[in-house]
Amino acid sequence: MTDHSALGDHGDHSGYLSQAPGGPGLWSQAISATLHCLTGCAIGEVLGLAIGAALGLSNLATIVLAVLLAFVFGYALTIAPVLRAGLPLGAALGVAFAADTVSISVMEIIDNAIVLVVPGAMDAGLASWLFWGSLVFALAVAFVVTVPVNRWLIARGKGHAVVHQFHH
Repeated sequence: MTDHSALGDHGDHSGYLSQAPGGPGLWSQAISATLHCLTGCAIGEVLGLAIGAALGLSNLATIVLAVLLAFVFGYALTIAPVLRAGLPLGAALGVAFAADTVSISVMEIIDNAIVLVVPGAMDAGLASWLFWGSLVFALAVAFVVTVPVNRWLIARGKGHAVVHQFHH
């Protein structure tokens, strides 16, 4: 468990933790956090899969590249505003890791598993509707699966609830 006490007063995370357990506000926050995650994952996935396909990398190498880039872009989207809020880089990295690791991991497992099981999707090439259609479908399913995960994390003061205090 990461200790974020050095990051300052967390307050009550108004809008996150103060929501009723089944309230619509908590679902709204989870959807917002998942969209944030989806943005970083999609940038990394598209870039990684496109680079892998263009260079003729193996499916495994392409997926590894896409996953690495998804984490890089996912974390970068969290780190940038946290740095602007005045946190030093080390603390900002800690916030990003705490906020996004579970969400990105779930999203990456789901979307890559789907792309792998769609027959021919990985070998279809960048000009193919099969390639792009399977990727869009995979990211959509990953989003749907990840929203309740993020809701669960936020309700417990974890995940994106950690970064909420730095959004202005």
